[in-house]
Amino acid sequence: PGEGPIWLDDVTCRGWEAELRSCPARTWGENNWHHGEDAGVRCAGEHGQVRLVNGSSRCVGRVEVLHQNTWGSVCDNTWDMADAQVICRSLGCGPALAAPRHAHFGQGAGPIWLDGTHCTGEELTLARCALHAWGEHDCGHGEDAGAICS
Repeated sequence: PGEGPIWLDDVTCRGWEAELRSCPARTWGENNWHHGEDAGVRCAGEHGQVRLVNGSSRCVGRVEVLHQNTWGSVCDNTWDMADAQVICRSLGCGPALAAPRHAHFGQGAGPIWLDGTHCTGEELTLARCALHAWGEHDCGHGEDAGAICS
């Protein structure tokens, strides 16, 4: 159990929210609970942390994913707006505006970790999309995928 004030109660997230404060809940500090009912989270440790690099902000750039403690790029063979939407959402960057292909933000230098991404656009993270095996690809860095988020 925690100590101090209980700030949130009756939180009802749907799963697509970028932040906990976006979920419906009672007014902050208003509750009918005690610390014996404190909530916790255990993350699955999904590989595939994502970042956008070589763009004008953290919400624009070449898509890179972290796998085996190494950042690498994503091949654009099946890259589309649905894939970019998942990246933008997972980074808290608003809706996707474009899904540039052909190394629009320059070529990566590390491994190409993903090829054949198939997202519906509703997934919370890229790792939840249908993916080929990590590290298996048939492309070069001239085909690195990008994302432009709002």
